[in-house]
Amino acid sequence: MKSEKKSNLIQSILIHIVLIILALLVLLPIYAIFLASFKPGGLLVQYGLNLEIDFSVMSFDNYALLFSGSSDYWIWFRNSLIITAISVVCTLAVSAFVAYGFAAYEFKFKQAAFLIVLLILSVPFEVIMLPLYKQMSNWGLMDSYVAIVLPFVAHASTIFFFRQYLLGMPIELIESGRIDGANEYSIFLRLIVPIMKPAFAAMAILNGMNAWNNYLWPLLVISSNNKYTLTLGLNTLLSPYGNNYSLLLVGSFFSIVPIFILFVCFQKYFIEGMTAGAVKG
Repeated sequence: MKSEKKSNLIQSILIHIVLIILALLVLLPIYAIFLASFKPGGLLVQYGLNLEIDFSVMSFDNYALLFSGSSDYWIWFRNSLIITAISVVCTLAVSAFVAYGFAAYEFKFKQAAFLIVLLILSVPFEVIMLPLYKQMSNWGLMDSYVAIVLPFVAHASTIFFFRQYLLGMPIELIESGRIDGANEYSIFLRLIVPIMKPAFAAMAILNGMNAWNNYLWPLLVISSNNKYTLTLGLNTLLSPYGNNYSLLLVGSFFSIVPIFILFVCFQKYFIEGMTAGAVKG
C-alpha cells in the first residue's frame, strides 16, 4: 500500500514538472516579446528576441507610438475583431445545426454525408485555396469581409466535434419537446443549445484563434488597406522601403490580448467541453 502511494506521488510530481516545463516553453516567447516592446526596434535586428532586462534602453516610446494614432494599427485591430466575432458566431450557429442533424435524426445517405465531412478534414486548405478564390471572384465578393468569413462558416472540424458531443444527448429530451408541442427549431434553441454551452465555449476559443490569426486567405481576398486584418497590417510594417520594428513589436504583443481574454473568460467551459467531446460517441 505504501509503495503504491509512493509510486502515485512520484508520478504526480513528474507530471507537474513536465507541465511546468511546457508552460515555461509557451510563456517565454510571450515574455520575450513583452520585454522587446519596451526597447527600440533597432535592437531586434541587432540582438533578436532575448530575455535581457536593460533599463537604460527600455522606455514607453513604442506604446506612445501605438496610441498616438499615427498608424492604421487600431483600424486593423477593429477589422480583426469584427471579422473574428462574425466568423465565430456564424460558424458556431451553422455547424451546430448541421451537427444536430447528424446526431439526432436518421435520413437517407446520412452516413455518406458524414463521411464527406470526415474527408474534408483531411484536405489541406492549400488544395482548395485557388478554387475558393475563383468562386469568390465570380460571385463579386473580393475585397470584402464576406469573402473572408463565408468559406469557413460550415467548418468540418467544428461539425465533427459538435456531433460527437451531441451523441451523448438523451433522445428522450427531443421526444419530450415534441410532446409539449414545440417545433424542431424550438427544441434545438430551447433544449439543445443550453446543454451545448461547454461545446460552444470550446469551439468559440478554437475558431476565434483561427479567425484572429488567419493570414493566407485574407491576403488573397483583401486588397484595400483600410480593410486589412491585424495579421496583414502588421506584415506591411516590414517592407523593402522601411521597417517599423518598434510598432511591430508592441503591436504583436497587443494582438495576443483578445485571445488571452477569450480563453480566460471561457476556460472552465473550454476544459469541460473538450473533455466531454473527447469521450462521447
